Amino acid sequence: MEDEFYRIKRLPPYVIAEVNAMRHAARQAGKDIIDLGMGNPDLPPPAHVIDKLCEVARKDDAHGYSASSGIPGIRKAQANYYGRRFNVDLDPETEVVMTMGSKEGLGSLATAITAPGDVVLAPNPSYPIHTFGFIIAGATIRSVPTTPDERYWQSLDRAMAFTVPRPSILIVNYPSNPTAETVDLAFYERLVAWAKENKVWILSDLAYSELYFDGNPTRSILEVPGAKDVAVEFTSMSKTFSMAGWRVGFAVGNPKLIAALKRVKSYLDYGAFTPIQAAACAALNGPQDIVEKNRNLYQKRRDVMVEAFGRAGWDIPSPKASMFAWAPLPPALKEMGSLEFSKQLLTEAEVAVAPGVGYGEDGEGFVRIAMVENEQRLRQAARNIKRFLAARGVNTPAE
Repeated sequence: MEDEFYRIKRLPPYVIAEVNAMRHAARQAGKDIIDLGMGNPDLPPPAHVIDKLCEVARKDDAHGYSASSGIPGIRKAQANYYGRRFNVDLDPETEVVMTMGSKEGLGSLATAITAPGDVVLAPNPSYPIHTFGFIIAGATIRSVPTTPDERYWQSLDRAMAFTVPRPSILIVNYPSNPTAETVDLAFYERLVAWAKENKVWILSDLAYSELYFDGNPTRSILEVPGAKDVAVEFTSMSKTFSMAGWRVGFAVGNPKLIAALKRVKSYLDYGAFTPIQAAACAALNGPQDIVEKNRNLYQKRRDVMVEAFGRAGWDIPSPKASMFAWAPLPPALKEMGSLEFSKQLLTEAEVAVAPGVGYGEDGEGFVRIAMVENEQRLRQAARNIKRFLAARGVNTPAE
């Protein structure tokens, strides 16, 4: 029986899957659901990237097993990206490994470096792989806040003082999924010093590195001198180049952690399809105008969404980065809870969002809104939401 499997017993029901199933059923019934739930880019990759995929796929010798750590060209391309973007030097041989998206990389590294009973510090709320990748590997999670204020540092210090065994790994994710919070370089400088003092590995998820707004570029933890002594960082091409389904990501940084990840991956997979790796090289090495174009598009969607939803009676904080907004439930409906609110919004307003409780108990009271529909659809969502709120007696601002 399934419920007898050790690791399956450690996994709770996937809350977000409940809303996803309802969305699917509604669409099957012919309803026009505006899907702001899943962070699935609605834009295509650049044409030259698709052209390279097709070109290499036509070669007779491109269809065998590939290298699980990535072909040399892709690792060099990622190292060059870090040099251009963050002024960080990386050795493509020992400090870079390709992963099948950042999610697989985090899960495989958890398998590589975690022993049953190890304590891992993870943000709450957080993207599920940040906790469940380590739970599957047998670790115990101790939650720390996601918001990078003084409470965060106090929580880290309490965890080291009162947890047995002492935590050995800390997960950070900025820009955050789901909260869209960001940090500056001073935060990372303090974090690296803390990790060295406490002998803790840092795993930084920088999947939204290029989706920053208002001219404020995100920073990398590896910009801190000496960070490679304690840290690895994960990035993804999913959002930057609209290549989510291609499953191309990277882990870079500490050679010991990279070697452990390579070792486990060599047993688990043969690497991504070679034409995909060649096309990813073309993306990283080629024209970068698509990156700014996507960034500007998401910023415009953010501005339209915040303004339109606000006029509909739902005030949403404007995110500084990522493709998400982290929205508190309208105060009059807060007692409903994020899961029930998401269900009713889907059923009655035909708008899908992700319930915050699906990202951890501290996500209760919020929903995550993905900016993956065009501006016209976002305005339509706002009109639907306005009717939904009005039907519940929630006052909307005067037109």
